[in-house]
Amino acid sequence: MENRHLHDLIRSRAPITMSPGDSVRDACSKILEHHIGCVLVTEQDQLVGIFTGRDAVKLLAAGRKRAGLTLADVMTRRVTTLGPAASALEALHCMQDGGFHHVPIVDRGRLVGVVARRDFYGIEHARLDEETSYWERI
Repeated sequence: MENRHLHDLIRSRAPITMSPGDSVRDACSKILEHHIGCVLVTEQDQLVGIFTGRDAVKLLAAGRKRAGLTLADVMTRRVTTLGPAASALEALHCMQDGGFHHVPIVDRGRLVGVVARRDFYGIEHARLDEETSYWERI
């Protein structure tokens, strides 16, 4: 089975980035406008956090007023990243183990893209399920 690398997935897609001081409202607008699941939060070209659509839902469910909130107030700061040479299966394992749906791709300290669970083929998801099942049996 072909095992794609992340650089193949992100080749023609630039990540959508915002600053920590930008509003949650603006981030939600970007997510809707670009039909994406997250924005990456950067400061001086360095990744400092991630804000996802799931984060927005959690804010609403908690009743937090979003008008005055900035990304710095609510973003996930400890972001798991992978390099562009990582395989699709590695990324899926990372997402499964971490309980998240997006992984930023960083090459030598520079943000180069982001992948989401939906970016992967069914066969890659099937391979993940097969490996997970195998390890659960032993």
